[in-house]
Amino acid sequence: MKIVVLDGYGANPGDLDWAPFAALGDLEVYDRTNPEDVVARSCQADILCVNKVLLTRNVLEQLPKLKYITLFSTGVNVVDLACAAERKIPVSNIPAYSTESVVESAVGHLLNLSARISESANCVRAGDWSRSPDFCFWRGPLRELAGRTLGVVGYGSIGRRVAQVALALAMNVIAYGPRLTPGQNLDGVTAVSLADLFRTADAVTLHCPLGAGNKAFVNRELLASMKEGALLVNTARGGLVDDQAVADALNSGHLGGYGADTLSSEPPADDNPLITARNAWITPHIAWATLESRQRLMDIAVANIKAFLAGTPQNVVS
Repeated sequence: MKIVVLDGYGANPGDLDWAPFAALGDLEVYDRTNPEDVVARSCQADILCVNKVLLTRNVLEQLPKLKYITLFSTGVNVVDLACAAERKIPVSNIPAYSTESVVESAVGHLLNLSARISESANCVRAGDWSRSPDFCFWRGPLRELAGRTLGVVGYGSIGRRVAQVALALAMNVIAYGPRLTPGQNLDGVTAVSLADLFRTADAVTLHCPLGAGNKAFVNRELLASMKEGALLVNTARGGLVDDQAVADALNSGHLGGYGADTLSSEPPADDNPLITARNAWITPHIAWATLESRQRLMDIAVANIKAFLAGTPQNVVS
């Protein structure tokens, strides 16, 4: 079997080992693949491994030898699943490999916003503390999380773990999910409607997938319903928020801070309004990328290929 990895750099920039993949077949690894090169690099592949490379219907129809696709991600939107199913090509994803890493990143953003850690460190570097007449120096309010209300949007494995950590920090936690019933008690977490969550929470953290029904659902109206100075964290998908609406809410002071690991377009355009918005702290899509998380991803991808070769594909999404 010929195995082709079209964009392996994100999962393995050189600190992990491709040998387990090579043990399963004739392996060819590319760090990155431009759209115009996808067919040429894939046309002899029996198995494709992709992360963000688009496998559209047009591409798949030009790959007659292709028998299996394993993604280097949980999300499956890069593959035309309908076409893959028509061509009887199983597609597998990598579930739940980055839960702990994303949870830690989300809570890290929340702590950064409430305690103004990054802002204060930047002030020290700029010499503001050195010029201060006092032994301590801060800009803007510093807030404890204990006793405040965290709203968790999306109550899958990541949302549940974030809720558990927030409870350990003595926060009150409310949650919204399409399968939750308002008023339902979830081991100390109360299920509420989406409108009530945004209206009552001191901080909101997003942990839901992006689909056609919720693109940019965090819009001007929803932001306006939030408490003055409330915080927003997004380690899920950048497209869940209206970039300009969030930037405007930050710059007006209504939204107290935005911590995000994803943007609607990645890498972002230089003029993305969130990059320069007041109290916006953006990390470059790294919440998933701890060494431990990426090793789990690689291990599951290998297991996916082994299962396919054994005739029992796992984690199949099409």
